[in-house]
Amino acid sequence: MSKRIVLVTRRVPEAVTARLERDYEARLNREDRLLDGQEVLARAAGADALIPCPTDKLTAQFIDQLPASIRVIATFSVGYEHIDLAAAKRRGIVVTNTPEVLTDATADCTMLLLLGAARRAHEGERMIREATWTAWAPTGLLGVHVTGKRLGIYGMGRIGKAVARRARGFDMRVLYWSRQRKRDAEAALGIEWCELDDLLRRADFVSLHVALSPETRNLVGARELALMKADAVLVNTARGGVVDQAALVEALRSKTIAGAALDVFEVEPIPTDDPLLALDNVVVVPHLGSATVGTRKAMSDLAIDNLLAYFRGDRPPACINPVTLT
Repeated sequence: MSKRIVLVTRRVPEAVTARLERDYEARLNREDRLLDGQEVLARAAGADALIPCPTDKLTAQFIDQLPASIRVIATFSVGYEHIDLAAAKRRGIVVTNTPEVLTDATADCTMLLLLGAARRAHEGERMIREATWTAWAPTGLLGVHVTGKRLGIYGMGRIGKAVARRARGFDMRVLYWSRQRKRDAEAALGIEWCELDDLLRRADFVSLHVALSPETRNLVGARELALMKADAVLVNTARGGVVDQAALVEALRSKTIAGAALDVFEVEPIPTDDPLLALDNVVVVPHLGSATVGTRKAMSDLAIDNLLAYFRGDRPPACINPVTLT
């Protein structure tokens, strides 16, 4: 019996590559070159499944052009805003993602950014690399404690809770807002629910943990930034699109807020001439939230587990659209 054909648009960890090649006829992108839509469509001819990444934009037009043989899309990400789910449903294509396995890695990255912004680590590293650090000075690169500060968490899902646990280890006072109040988390973590505007006004650090959707795009704009304290820092490890980036640049330039620490951007990769990069009060890293060896392997394994379940005729463990399985 011939093996199912699976197209993978980016290079994945070697252990996962071995699993793919054992169980499937795997069409791999070993050079890890970014493929445009037409290249993906050409490689998808006759394939049964597609494993894309957030760098692949699966628009309605793209999905309508997929060969009829493609029955399942197993995205290598927890987010799925790069896939037109309605178009996939019309085609009867099941879509899956990789939730839960990247919670701790993303929460760790959030604390990395928060601490880096608080202690101006990026500025200090640049001084050393550019040989502009001449001596220790009593007033050199003064930052702020995180101990005892208020952290406002916008979205109390799995990652929000993991960040709250870490923040409590720094004796931070945690406020949160989410669409549904999480009384179990309040009891377990000693956190406080408050209205969103109140959170923005009170927090020393505001950390975003919401999915990107039409409702959350530009969720944090000029109005929300104006509510924040002048010495507050915005941290975003969610999706770049949840922040109005132009409004953020203006808020940082005008000192409406003290700083920002960003793992994600409106456009990725962020253009080298983006005005954010000209600002000293911004910490930036290149979408590293899930970038640990163990997490990326777990994401790969879950994507393959989704395929295995589908091809057995079972509901995949992380199915995100209600297509009837056949």
